[in-house]
Amino acid sequence: MQAFSMHIKTPWWLWVTALAFVLVNAVFIAFEVYYLPLLPVVLLFVLVGFTRLDILLLSIVFFAPLSLQLSYFVEKLGVDLYLPTEPLLVMLLVLYILRYLGGMRTDLKILRHPVTLAIYLHLAWMAITIISSSDPLVSVKFFVSRLWFIAGFYFIAIEVFRKRILMKRYVWMYVMTFSLVIIYTLIRHSEHGLDNQMMAHSMMQPFYKDHTSYGATLAFLFPVLITFLAVTRKRDLNSRFLIVLLTLYFAFAILFSYTRAAWVSLIGAAGVWAVIKLRIRLEFVALAGGVLVALFFVFQPMIIMRMEDNRTKSSGDLAEHVQSIYNISNDQSNLERINRWSCAIRMWKERPILGFGPGTYQFEYARFQRSFERTEISTNFGTRGTAHSEYLGPLSESGVFGMLSILLIIGTTIATGIRVHLRAKSRFIRVFSLGILTGLVTYYIHGILNNFLDTDKASALFWGFTAMLVAMELFHMEEGEREDRPEEESGTGKLGAEN
Repeated sequence: MQAFSMHIKTPWWLWVTALAFVLVNAVFIAFEVYYLPLLPVVLLFVLVGFTRLDILLLSIVFFAPLSLQLSYFVEKLGVDLYLPTEPLLVMLLVLYILRYLGGMRTDLKILRHPVTLAIYLHLAWMAITIISSSDPLVSVKFFVSRLWFIAGFYFIAIEVFRKRILMKRYVWMYVMTFSLVIIYTLIRHSEHGLDNQMMAHSMMQPFYKDHTSYGATLAFLFPVLITFLAVTRKRDLNSRFLIVLLTLYFAFAILFSYTRAAWVSLIGAAGVWAVIKLRIRLEFVALAGGVLVALFFVFQPMIIMRMEDNRTKSSGDLAEHVQSIYNISNDQSNLERINRWSCAIRMWKERPILGFGPGTYQFEYARFQRSFERTEISTNFGTRGTAHSEYLGPLSESGVFGMLSILLIIGTTIATGIRVHLRAKSRFIRVFSLGILTGLVTYYIHGILNNFLDTDKASALFWGFTAMLVAMELFHMEEGEREDRPEEESGTGKLGAEN
């Protein structure tokens, strides 16, 4: 039998390029510069981005839970980024602009959707308030960061979500790596005892700043995992078993995150889910809300007195930790939030229309503190962060229209989610849209107590889930009951591989 052999001739330029790279890398290492080996990885992402923006987007989502701030490696740079996600988001935005210049256009239905119009208003007003900012450089950085979060996780994501299989993949990309963060957190926490509430604050570092952002992410994803269980075929026992285990795993993590805001947000989201499922009319919901507000003002002295009498501090005892939620007498975490909120309101009163400028709260609030509101964790120079509110933060930084623009985005998103759930022909879309909307509601509630939209970790979920609801209304409302066909799983409409 004649032997058969195949020789592949390697181009000469490939050998020259490889040798040159090795030599240049050796020189850089000699000067203690160790970043050059990342260049091939960067070039790979550029190549992928030019051919498949959907893969690049899903890669960013995959890395988001594991991203680290640049300041974690290099201090005092004057600029901070989440690595590797924000550089990849910049790349994604640049490639999208290049493809636009090359003739690819965004569907007008996307640009005219009520949620998109609300986002336009939000960005436009934020840009206007940069002009009057107390620190324009800080405001420009903040605005640019918000811009590439929205461009990648909303506008580009909507185009990617023309194929509904990619909405599920988007969630699973995040869940997979976030599950690793949970394992890491629980192992570190268990070394100190899971009942040690104080250690729960920092066990997720360096991936998440503290237990509040970690807990917010857990609450964000929990309703969607339940949704996946509901839409998975009953005969697919392996998948259903895996999702059940994952749901219980997340529930366990939520419990031992000791994040009271996450617990409250899940309870509130469950109430919203019940209202939507029972199809309670909006006027009844509004009436009930009005009655509750009226009762609060009528019994306000008694309620405040009751809250001030509560001296149960947060602790490892779950019952005490729950009771500490409304402790405003000696719980330092709660009192510091009140201090930050009060500063935000005073800042708004001083500049009610334009505010102090996007991103400037943390540099301005110190002088608005009052001695009787300061706590053990307050600082003289206001060096410990934000307004602890997605609503009061914009109010102080961009004035009343800044806060209203956020509320408008939330209102139009909720309306979109409800329309999709009630009108979609496909059971999958009806159920999945409600899970996505419920996940968003957990963050809307959580946003009263904390704010994380300046991070890639929260933005990937907030803007990504918002994009899913819009995509479902624009592209999937008329779909009937069917399985995702194999040929659809690899495509992404206009942004995928060319057919």
